[in-house]
Amino acid sequence: MASPPPTPGVRQRKKGGATKDAAAAVPQNEALDMLAGANGPARAISSQWDYKLALTVITALAFATRFYGISHPDEVVFDEVHFGKFASYYLQKTYFFDVHPPFGKLLFALMGWLVGYDGHFLFDNIGDSYIDNRVPYVAFRALPALMGSLTVPTVFLIMWESGYSVPAAVVAAGLVLFDNAHIGQTRLILLDATLVYAMSLSVLCYVRFYKLRHEPFGRKWWKWLLLTGVALSCVISTKYVGVFTFVTIGSAVAIDLWKLLDVHRPQGVIGLPEFGKHFLARLVGLIVVPFFVYLFWFQVHFAILSRSGPGDDFMSPEFQETLSDNVMAMQSTGIDYYDTLVLRHKDTKTYLHSHPDRYPLRYDDGRVSSQGQQVTGYPYNDTNNHWQILPQRAFAEDDVAGHRVLNGDLVQLRHLVTDSVLLSHDVASPTFPTNQEFTTVSLEEAAGPRLNDSLFEIRIEHGKERQEFKTMSGQFKLIHFPSRVAMWTHAEPLPEWAFKQQEINGNKNVQQTSNVWFVEDIPSLAPDSPRREREERKVKRLSFFIKYLELQRAMFAHNNALTSHHPYASQPVQWPFLLRGVSFWTQNETRQQIYFLGNPLGWWLTSSLLAVFLGIVGADQLSQRRGIDALEELWGPGTRSRLYNSTGFFFLAWASHYLPFFLMSRQLFLHHYLPAHLASALVTGALVEFVFNVEPIGADEPSYTAVAEGKGKRRGDAVAVAGRRSRAAGERLGRQSLLAMWAAAAVVLAVVVGGWYHFLPLTYGKPGLSVEEVLARKWLGYDLHFAK
Repeated sequence: MASPPPTPGVRQRKKGGATKDAAAAVPQNEALDMLAGANGPARAISSQWDYKLALTVITALAFATRFYGISHPDEVVFDEVHFGKFASYYLQKTYFFDVHPPFGKLLFALMGWLVGYDGHFLFDNIGDSYIDNRVPYVAFRALPALMGSLTVPTVFLIMWESGYSVPAAVVAAGLVLFDNAHIGQTRLILLDATLVYAMSLSVLCYVRFYKLRHEPFGRKWWKWLLLTGVALSCVISTKYVGVFTFVTIGSAVAIDLWKLLDVHRPQGVIGLPEFGKHFLARLVGLIVVPFFVYLFWFQVHFAILSRSGPGDDFMSPEFQETLSDNVMAMQSTGIDYYDTLVLRHKDTKTYLHSHPDRYPLRYDDGRVSSQGQQVTGYPYNDTNNHWQILPQRAFAEDDVAGHRVLNGDLVQLRHLVTDSVLLSHDVASPTFPTNQEFTTVSLEEAAGPRLNDSLFEIRIEHGKERQEFKTMSGQFKLIHFPSRVAMWTHAEPLPEWAFKQQEINGNKNVQQTSNVWFVEDIPSLAPDSPRREREERKVKRLSFFIKYLELQRAMFAHNNALTSHHPYASQPVQWPFLLRGVSFWTQNETRQQIYFLGNPLGWWLTSSLLAVFLGIVGADQLSQRRGIDALEELWGPGTRSRLYNSTGFFFLAWASHYLPFFLMSRQLFLHHYLPAHLASALVTGALVEFVFNVEPIGADEPSYTAVAEGKGKRRGDAVAVAGRRSRAAGERLGRQSLLAMWAAAAVVLAVVVGGWYHFLPLTYGKPGLSVEEVLARKWLGYDLHFAK
């Protein structure tokens, strides 16, 4: 006999006894009231206090673990040499260059300003004493420690707001709380604490916004939308890898908008004008507002750094002229024909050099050279670096002096010591077969059959037509006239036959920024020459967007150029399994060391459960193909929605913060995985609830906000929030499920705490370890110091 149809609004499970069938036949609100009466109001109150108590304990432990022993070591550690230095530069208003956006560094500068630090110490070397140099380093370190401490309760709140039980939230927060990598990175003057905290805030704010999706355009809806945008801006304003958080939130928003277009929405169809309002609101809140906040930090950056400094060399002469005390602008001198010049490469700082020695007949790879005079890059200034600049056509003998070299002029360069003229021709260079060789020829040949090959165009960077060519500020490219290649050099030395000097060749990629040179000096110009007199220079102004765009180009170019080998660099495939760490600091006398490493047991657990999640989703898809709804039969109504929408969102956050690193060719380190690890902790907490939900009932528990604001209306044990009924996690999951989850959480935390404690000496840098104790911590062959 056929079964009766299910009551509308309540999903019938295909298995279960008479009690469950009876409950299923009751209207949904009546079922909630029955459950509320059975459990009693005291149960709901205790459930809410469970969250509050757990949040309080976790927050206290977070502050304790991050601030404990923060004054040790009292020396510069690892990348504190960079970010401490940048804070000092801000306080000195001295221009510097870095590949990261300014927000995180400005926070350090603010902390220094608040404690009265004047920026006198430049953090030059790892191991330099803070005490001897009177640096308020504890105040600097307290800033990331505060961020790291707040990250842990934020993880808990994400789980609470997402509707998970207390044990699930405790597991997720505990994996971050007792993780050695998160602790180690947040106790030093580094940017990652700000990055990870802003990323977690972005996720929390978006969860709050998403929960208000059925009440659009209200005050709270706008508040959480804009707060999500501000948090996202803080992520990308700290490091550009923050764009991965944009990908996470952006993907979720795109899915949400796609659902709004569905004409079969349970909440009813919306018209295209209404959809347009939703789209524009999210565009403004999550893209426009974050972009302007991001620009604001660069405006602050430019406003503070008004003095010339070590970052000048990365910027154009026009940019440098906006800085006071700029040496390049102050020492700039106009160049006349027949002046003797010293030319220097902007990137490698090598001098254009030549000597009588010649290229070998054959190179090591069998190619034949021109056997011409060697033209090389030399790191020291001597007379072999002197070149006289000649016009394309000689001036009359009585009209030689006073002719300025201008942008776009064709010139020759005469090497004074060997009395020969610079030339490039269609012969392969020593180490770059695709690039042209640079050599010199005699004056007679340069004036006769090789004239064209000895002509070069002066092309000033960002220069105006017929602009005057000057020393220092006149950065330029030397373009070979017939072949249109640019004079270029690189840091790889030539063999012994060239005395290990740098190669000079013709680069066909003229637009490459490493083709830029400048004239450092005019040795032929007398010290008392009127041309050396300096007029009082006024600081010029450039628009914010011109400066911003130039800095952006330089930041991305140098970030992509970070491809050199580092002894502690690692590959993304190694991170989830924690195959290696990074040595931050050592002290030989005490055998103390700080070794950046996560909690292996915690990382292996989270990585394993990421695979479990994929397995569950794969099995569910396969069972649905075969007409079986195993998920909701075994785990109750709403399980699939929670697994895909909530846990799936956390998994998306992990994938977005991890997988893009496989596409990068720059140096990568273990700390790049920290945002992804936080997301994997959220997945783990969610799966603990899913796996140990042995007695599912189904419904949503009250959120942190509902409890904190007290805006729900009590109906027995139920809490009505924003017009929607929801119940405590204890009722939704059932007593046996909660007990099973607490048991699982206790086991997980016990294991994680054990791993955390075992590696504490490497995280806090004390106490020093004996050889046996170091060896006991080389679980996967970690390259620890003092192992023998």
